[in-house]
Amino acid sequence: MSKSLRWTREQTQALFEQPLLELLFSAQQIHRQHFDSRQVQVSTLLSIKTGSCPEDCKYCPQSARYKTGLAAEPLMEVELVLASARQAKAAGSSRFCMGAAWKNPQDRDLPYLEQMVAGVKALGMESCMTLGSLTDRQAQRLADAGLDYYNHNLDTSPAYYNKIITTRSYQERLDTLDKVRQAGIKVCSGGIVGLGESVTDRAELLMQLANLPAPPESVPINMLVKVAGTPLEHTEDVDPFDFIRTIAVARIMMPTSYVRLSAGREKMSEQTQAMCFMAGANSIFYGCKLLTTPNPAQNSDLKLFTKLGLNPENSVIEQTGSELVAQVNKQMLEADTELFYNAGR
Repeated sequence: MSKSLRWTREQTQALFEQPLLELLFSAQQIHRQHFDSRQVQVSTLLSIKTGSCPEDCKYCPQSARYKTGLAAEPLMEVELVLASARQAKAAGSSRFCMGAAWKNPQDRDLPYLEQMVAGVKALGMESCMTLGSLTDRQAQRLADAGLDYYNHNLDTSPAYYNKIITTRSYQERLDTLDKVRQAGIKVCSGGIVGLGESVTDRAELLMQLANLPAPPESVPINMLVKVAGTPLEHTEDVDPFDFIRTIAVARIMMPTSYVRLSAGREKMSEQTQAMCFMAGANSIFYGCKLLTTPNPAQNSDLKLFTKLGLNPENSVIEQTGSELVAQVNKQMLEADTELFYNAGR
């Protein structure tokens, strides 16, 4: 759909109501028009500041309001972060994402964050951060440091949002996305499936994302990871087909965006993940941990990639062909991702 047009509720809801196999066929056709269907962008996510967050997001083990047994940790030292980035690159990741459990960063934190961004860029990797709300000046400073992507998820629909979060408004999230975009940083924004929301809420979330002035370049679709001690720990599981349907609709509505199969993969079968790739997902987080929650071991991902005939998207791989694909895959299998997450602990 042209950006001169906006998705309506009726159009979006109609996509969710399509027979699943027809929806998957449409999503795969659109995917192939804009991407190599055998390439998957691979990112690594590191928690650079863990726990003690003042927000009340009901899904998050890092909130100071919930007793989840998570030990709070201060902002990591720059060199420890960069050591993790080097390990991520050696394991085959092309983007290094850094997440801090803040409502918003303080200006005193910016010099360290700028050094992290510059260091990741010096490794030849794309950089991404998620730090909470930003001011215009903070966004510009991160842009000047070379930050490629900023992640700030909308999480769910405007109507359902207050049932999940009360310490930050939906408009604040949209404002941060606008500041990031105005600073020249690419936007990474998506949501979570399985919060107890309705199908209509999922449709409204994707409509919000697709109707931004420019759709996010990266759209993470998360399956709720239920953590003991959070208010959503007993939420009903989402049917895998409903999750796959959400991926397919995201691909159709945002045809040029990377759609990331994000949190929750650790509980997904290989068959569910394969159908998500068929539905248009073409990005994953790679490594055994996502901030504080589990993720499939990297060798499991490589085995699945091999079964499906997929390859990690990487500029070096694209330039030198299939022999280097096999070589990098072997390196990814052998790399020790525990170093990503044990650094500084």
